[in-house]
Amino acid sequence: MSKRVDHIVHELIDQYLLADDTLRPWIIGFSGGKDSTVLLQLVWKALIKIKHNLKSPLLREVHVVSNDTMVENPIITDYVYKVLSQIDQAALEQDLPIKTRKTIPRLEDSFWVNLIGRGYPVPNSSFRWCTERLKVRPTSRFILEQLDISGEAIILLGTRSSESATRAKSVKKLSVRGKRLSKHPNHQRTNTNAPKKDLRLEEIWFIINTMPSPWGADNSELFQIYSDASADDYECPTMVTNKGHSSCGQSRFGCWVCTVVKEDKSMSALIENGFGWLAPLLRYRNELVLERNDPQHRMPTMRNGRPAINEMGTYTFKYRADILNRLLNSQREIQEIKPHLELITNQELIAIQTTWQRDMNFGYSVSNIYNTVYDKCIDMKKDNEKLQREEELLKKACKDSPEDFSVIQDSLALLKNKAILTKKRGLKDDIEKRIEQSLSSTN
Repeated sequence: MSKRVDHIVHELIDQYLLADDTLRPWIIGFSGGKDSTVLLQLVWKALIKIKHNLKSPLLREVHVVSNDTMVENPIITDYVYKVLSQIDQAALEQDLPIKTRKTIPRLEDSFWVNLIGRGYPVPNSSFRWCTERLKVRPTSRFILEQLDISGEAIILLGTRSSESATRAKSVKKLSVRGKRLSKHPNHQRTNTNAPKKDLRLEEIWFIINTMPSPWGADNSELFQIYSDASADDYECPTMVTNKGHSSCGQSRFGCWVCTVVKEDKSMSALIENGFGWLAPLLRYRNELVLERNDPQHRMPTMRNGRPAINEMGTYTFKYRADILNRLLNSQREIQEIKPHLELITNQELIAIQTTWQRDMNFGYSVSNIYNTVYDKCIDMKKDNEKLQREEELLKKACKDSPEDFSVIQDSLALLKNKAILTKKRGLKDDIEKRIEQSLSSTN
């Protein structure tokens, strides 16, 4: 095993010291899981050898990029953020050119803005709208930023051929025989390298259990997380180093609200193994799966207004409000144990209200739902005398035609919300649509 590790480290050293004029930075996608942890440990070991044994300057930057979908398993999120902080501190103390970077989806790409705001049905294998928005785009933006700065970049992949037949095919497709680097399929001027593609699962766990974390993390904590989330012991043929190591599992962590898989075994196992406070999340996720194809929750049209197949379009306004209400109730329930935990951000709540209004959904209010759940009386107008005065004047002007008051109010809301989201539809079209809606209801 030590020879295989030394071979990978030697290859990394050779690649790092390869003479070129660009000093292409290395980019490592770091999820905090076993594979990305082992990859970073091997890279770290290579840099230490270059610095201390070869006395060579470390000129290439190494970017450790962690993408937070904002709906990650809370246990993993807390663990990853703690580890990233340790990496930053250790890299500074050891004078290594390693920098961490967190990426998140843009507001209009977030899971809740699309699900509750736009009414997209929860993802499944045939309509998997989440991966591109939550994972691909944030990471791609970071890569493009580096290309603007450096011209080129090398992405180190933590993939292994033994993970699955699909992953083996992917690794083989990206590989070029006799060469370490392969062209990235989506980014020009970018190459990929999978240094540990030939390692097996047992070897991954052997490295984690025997090689101390160079940034001072406790790898046994990572091992324990996998162990707690393992629903099937037979899935973990791991090589252990002492009798205290239990079966670790091959649990895959991802979004707690993932509906692409039929059953979230890792979340269920965590709840069974002492993390009972996660139960509201699993319950909410399971409800979304069960209700996905219920016709009473779906509109007959898609977002572009065209008739939907089998009359199963986007979620109805009523159902969007209902699942927001349930989400906030789940959040409040969890906050009794984990006060810091947010399932949805305030920015997303504002964006959802904006999206509802652009969809001409003025019958439901995000603030009213929030106030009901949290027993609050949040009303921005109370704190804004100017808005109150404007409303009073408008009501006075529309005294003889009260129906005009709501149309003008809604149009003003559309105007004020215009700058909140990056993707903007024409304000003129929005207001015309609202006026047509009013005339239609009057007739």
